[in-house]
Amino acid sequence: MQDEPRPDELIKAVADFLREQIVPQISGHAAFKLRVGINALDLVTRQLALSGESDAEEHASLKALFSHDGSLFNLNAELADRIASGAVDLSTPGVKDHLWRTTLAKLAVDQPNYASYRREVERCSD
Repeated sequence: MQDEPRPDELIKAVADFLREQIVPQISGHAAFKLRVGINALDLVTRQLALSGESDAEEHASLKALFSHDGSLFNLNAELADRIASGAVDLSTPGVKDHLWRTTLAKLAVDQPNYASYRREVERCSD
């Protein structure tokens, strides 16, 4: 186990420093490229914070869907193969729910401010 701060805390500190101290000092294309870099750091921070739990939930969902174990990568490949072959589709019990929950977990990392994502999270929490 590493000492504090955690990797996500370090990345967030760098992103906050760049956003608060450096962005106001530059302009034009350099400022745009800096904002892109800050967005990438924010994405990595969210991924470090959220991916452990969401990967575990995705893995459990795939194991339940197929009634056998395997790595998350292999189970996802199996799902893709079964969808491509027509062996499973949205009418197959559990597939639609699995795909929806997995999509929301990916949006939580990639686009947490996406309006449709926020609406669905609010709808699901009601």
